[in-house]
Amino acid sequence: MGADRSEQQQDKRRLNRSFGLLALLGVILVLAGLVGLVYAGVATLTSMFLFGWLLLLGGVVGLVQAVQSRRSNYFWLAVIVAAVNLAAGFVILRRPEASAEALTMFAALLFLTGGVFRLAGSLVVRGSNFGLALVQGAFGILLGVLILAEWPGSSLYVIGTFFSLALLFDGLSLVAVGMGARRILGLVKDDAGAAAGEDEADAAKRSVRDQEQSNN
Repeated sequence: MGADRSEQQQDKRRLNRSFGLLALLGVILVLAGLVGLVYAGVATLTSMFLFGWLLLLGGVVGLVQAVQSRRSNYFWLAVIVAAVNLAAGFVILRRPEASAEALTMFAALLFLTGGVFRLAGSLVVRGSNFGLALVQGAFGILLGVLILAEWPGSSLYVIGTFFSLALLFDGLSLVAVGMGARRILGLVKDDAGAAAGEDEADAAKRSVRDQEQSNN
């Protein structure tokens, strides 16, 4: 009984430590997101370099997998995909500013087309979420127009701002998960301690009752 309880306490301590590290990682991501929002230009270049290296790494891994499966029917398709990733990563690392301009243009067009389709769909369907879809469509169109109006100057901060916001919200979610899980573990620990105390009290009462019966 005592051994099981000590093992449970060790498991709870390990879980508590793990969720604490998760919350700490979330705090680091939140700080990185805030710094990126302040220095959006640096965040843009950093995100482009990260994207380029990820493409290079993905291309190398894809090429190795293609060589390992060279007898399959998808060998040449895997080689082409790996070559495209390698070429794209190389171009992004060589010309991060031009790559940021191209990605900013692509993002603006994506916002515009998505906003138009969402706005038109909300006007045609008029479902239960009509107002929300209408606002989302109008916001997408407005964001796309604002980005295109400042392009290519907007490429200096748009990618970095989106990247920093993603870090910020991911960090906040990790902090919420870690702190919430530690709070739940604390409640479980309190309940377990109360249950153990009740068990000890019941055992003491039974021993007293047995002693009284033996004396009688």
